[in-house]
Amino acid sequence: MARVTHAKPEGASPNPTKKYIGWKSNDKTFSYYDKQLKDNVEVKLPLKFVFLQHYHTVKGWNDASSSGIYANEVFYIGNEEMSVRAFKGGLLASGLYKDIKPKVEAAGGKYHRSIYITLEDGTLANLSIKGAVVKEWSDFYEKSKNLIDNQWVEIKEARAEKKGSINYSVPVFSLGESLDKKAIQLADVAASELSDHMENYFADKDDAIVNVEAVSNDLSF
Repeated sequence: MARVTHAKPEGASPNPTKKYIGWKSNDKTFSYYDKQLKDNVEVKLPLKFVFLQHYHTVKGWNDASSSGIYANEVFYIGNEEMSVRAFKGGLLASGLYKDIKPKVEAAGGKYHRSIYITLEDGTLANLSIKGAVVKEWSDFYEKSKNLIDNQWVEIKEARAEKKGSINYSVPVFSLGESLDKKAIQLADVAASELSDHMENYFADKDDAIVNVEAVSNDLSF
């Protein structure tokens, strides 16, 4: 189903991802860090994209080292090990996520779903989601996995939620129109670039490749 494969590479490929986009619960919108502007840029709804592949990882904020937390991405979270690190604090935990979860969470890390997508203009981007948004995505993906390769994914609105005294929001995922020839061509190019990169990434088990702009200290849902 997914466009990204995992064959072993013959050579290294640089990370082609151009934007790392996160959900801002309080603002009911997405945003990404622009390296040239050195500022966060809001991505207003509606958002429309082509799904490529998704992985599991950990991000967060480590108070002890006053730095962001990151980890390698894994495809099979049940049998692929993670190395969770702080930028200034070094290795925090290593092993299967189910075994290191208490230690990771105590250090300030939180499970994230890392979703690679193609935007309407062909830009390869990454959606980084956590908490309640992960469930929203998982429920949508389970219902749509047989159709998602050939249709747009759209987020037209955010839904307000409440857990105890905490108010938060989640993006509402839905399937849009079938992909036309141009969209398929752009997605295939992005998928090929991502595949080359991820093949190299997974071949190098000791290399936890990360982009600073992908790490967030946003502790909201």
